[in-house]
Amino acid sequence: MGRGRIEIKRIENSTNRQVTYSKRRGGILKKAKEITVLCDAQVSLVIFSSTGKMSEYCSPSTELVKILERYHKSSGKKLWDAKHEHLSNEVERIKKENDSMQIKLRHLKGEDINSLHPKELIPIEEALENGIACVRSKQMQYLKRLKKNERCLEEDNKRLSYILHQQQLAMDVNLREMDHGYHQREREYHPQMPFAFRVQPIQPNLHQNK
Repeated sequence: MGRGRIEIKRIENSTNRQVTYSKRRGGILKKAKEITVLCDAQVSLVIFSSTGKMSEYCSPSTELVKILERYHKSSGKKLWDAKHEHLSNEVERIKKENDSMQIKLRHLKGEDINSLHPKELIPIEEALENGIACVRSKQMQYLKRLKKNERCLEEDNKRLSYILHQQQLAMDVNLREMDHGYHQREREYHPQMPFAFRVQPIQPNLHQNK
């Protein structure tokens, strides 16, 4: 007994709806991969669930952006407004400029110059000479700054040495004054009166016994 035909309408039960979405999403992705392999077709598939979760598939031989560009050219429909188109053109322009600068940088490094015409080597040589001149100028500025700092350090050293010398002289003067004051006070307070001695007789006084 075969399955009955399922009526195509919104499934009200959220659980059944999620189960059906998961099964059919897997089937669609599987069919997209099969048609890519079997028919050598370029397929891009983007699916958003009711909860906002995204699932996608793109053929290995292409990219989603390229497929959208082909769709834009084939259908004539604008997929984005003028602002986005301007931004896309600006990104493309910057990318080309970056590629050009990368090539110039390789040439300045001496890479990939064998295929260049002699006239194309002239601006490269001029750019290198200008770069060398700028580097030498920066080096001279750096050396001048070093010499200036060296002179400032020498002047500071001389000034500090002079201050230290003056302080040493002042300390010597203070020491001499302190030493002179000490000797002066020693002379002023020296005892002026002589000491008096009283001699005690060793033998008894014979006159007292008479």
